[in-house]
This record gives sequence, structure tokens and C-alpha cells, in this order.
Amino acid sequence: MKNIIRTLIALFAVSVLFTTAVFAEPSSKELEKKVDNLKEAQQEKKAEVSSLQNQLQTILTKLDELEVALDKKQKQIEKAEKDLAAAKKREKQQYQDMKSRIVYMYEEGTGSAEMEKILNSQSISELLSVVEYAQNLHTYDRNKLNELIATKKKIEKLRAKLKKQKAELEDLQAQYEEQSRTLNALIEEKSAEVADLGEQIQAAARAVEEAKERERKEAEERARAAAAAAAAAQNRAAGGGSSQAATQPIPRAPVNVSGANPNGQTIVSAAYSQLGVPYVWGGTSPGVALDCSGLTQYCYRCAGISIPRTSGAQLAGGTIVSNPSPGDICWTPGHVAIYIGNGQMIEAQQSGVPVKISSVRVSYYVRY
Repeated sequence: MKNIIRTLIALFAVSVLFTTAVFAEPSSKELEKKVDNLKEAQQEKKAEVSSLQNQLQTILTKLDELEVALDKKQKQIEKAEKDLAAAKKREKQQYQDMKSRIVYMYEEGTGSAEMEKILNSQSISELLSVVEYAQNLHTYDRNKLNELIATKKKIEKLRAKLKKQKAELEDLQAQYEEQSRTLNALIEEKSAEVADLGEQIQAAARAVEEAKERERKEAEERARAAAAAAAAAQNRAAGGGSSQAATQPIPRAPVNVSGANPNGQTIVSAAYSQLGVPYVWGGTSPGVALDCSGLTQYCYRCAGISIPRTSGAQLAGGTIVSNPSPGDICWTPGHVAIYIGNGQMIEAQQSGVPVKISSVRVSYYVRY
């Protein structure tokens, strides 16, 4: 019973350390929070795009209204120019008519026709009538000509005013067009940011699924290891396994392991959890059956480190060190073990001998 308790305590320590090491990567919860933050940022960008599009629509509506106003103003200018041309023509004609009448009245015949009428008048009444007629005719011509000149000036003033108004409308149109270009550029920029956030959300969502799958596999691995360790402990408590396993208590894993190997604590604790597990050549099942490289590979997997399956490949893939630290691999030709400090190692040695603590036998110390 004590063996079972010790084994379960060691297994619990391995589980805690295993979780700490593996979850150095973001957890699915952390990644889901990242997805939520990205979605929130994307919604903010979409709101910005929507606001910019509304502003652009307002500008485009104003541009349409300006087009109508400019067209109307141009027609007014054209009418004013047409009226001005007609007024100038009437002024010129009136001037010509007036000159013709003057020529007729003062230059008709051999002398002045008007003077002849005055001299030949038979009475004061007739004389006054002739003079009055001449004065009225001159007054009419003068008034008509002045009226036409005033009309012409009025039309010229109107035309200048219309042209100024048109120029102001064209300036406003240029401003709206510039605002439209600026808004279009901003909309394009913000839309690109929305699209980029969409890609980030998709990538983060995939990362969430991958993290969940990794966590599921890790949970299954821990469950299998716990079940295997518990089964092995039950078997040893019931008298199964070798006489060595039945008669010798399993040492507890050290509470604190220090050294140059940053994963030493996790690796050593994992090795302690497998003490008493039967040696089986080719074995890779923790708590059930292990060979030497299966043991080292399992202990490093608990620390989140993937190492090769065979002893030779484990030597080739790591770094040979001269200052061994708990958690390093003790390598000799064809054999590997986990160094636990103080000149000792945990190994899966050979058939009939369960995983145990031994004095170090080593050619090289290997670190990952």
C-alpha cells in the first residue's frame, strides 16, 4: 500500500511538472482570448470603414448636387451672354437709327430740312409744333439709347456675378473631389486592415483547434501514464514483478533539483515515476514496459522535448557536456539512462531487472 501511495505521489508531481513544461505554449483559453480580441479589433475597424463610407456618400451626394448647380449656372451665364449680345445689337441699331434721323432732318435736300420747316411755317402754332416734334424725337432717341446702355451694363454685371458664382462652385467641387480621394484612400487602407485581421482571426482559430488537440493528446497521455503507473503499483503490491521490486521501497523523487539543465526537475521526476516498471526490449509504454531509450524518451517528452528513439540517435541529436546536471542523459555504447545527481542514474537496464537507480556508468553526458 505504501508503494502505491509513493508511486501516486511521484506521478502527481510528474503530472504537475509536465503540465507546467508543456503549457509554455499558449493554452487554448489564451488563444481563444486572442481570437476574441482580434474580432473586437476587426469590429472597430469595420465601424471605422462604415463611418468613412457614410462620409464618402455624403460627399458624393454633394458632388452630384454641385454638378446640377454648375450646369444651371452655366446655362444662366450662356443666357446672360446671349442677352448681352442682343442688347449690344439693339444699342448699335438704335444708334444707327438715331444717326439716320439726324441725317434726314438736318441734311435732306440742299439745306437743313428741319430749318426749312421752321422758316416756312405759316404760324406760331405750326412753328411750335415743328420745334416740339424735333425735341420729342431727340428726347426719344436719347432716352432709348440710355435705356439700352443701362440694360447692357446690367447684363454685364449679372454675367460677371454668375461667372464668380460658377468659379466658387468649381472651387467647392475641387475641395469635395479632394475629400473624396482622401476618403477612398482611407477606406482602402482600413479595409485592408479588416482583411488582415480576418486572416489573423483565421490563423488564431486554427491555433485554438491545434492547442485543443494538443491538450487532448496530453491529457490522454497523462491519463494513460497514470493508469499504467497505478496498475504497475497494484501489481507490485500484489506480489507481481521481480523480487527486487517487491522487497525494496521505491525512493521518492527529490523536491528540488538544481543544475544547468533547465528541464532537470521535470525529467528527473518523470524518471522516478517509472521506478519498478518492467524492462521490455523495444518497450515505450510508461508504467507498463520500457527499454533504456524508451525511458529517456518518455522522461524528455514529459518536459515537452522530443528526442530520437534510439540511443545512438539520442547521442547524435544532443549536446555532449562535461559538467553533468540532473536531467542529462548518461550514454554508453548501446545504452542510455537519466542522470539524477550525486553520481547516480535511473535506467531500464535489462530483461528481468525493472527500472532502478544505479551508480553512473557513462561515456558521455548528453543534454537537450
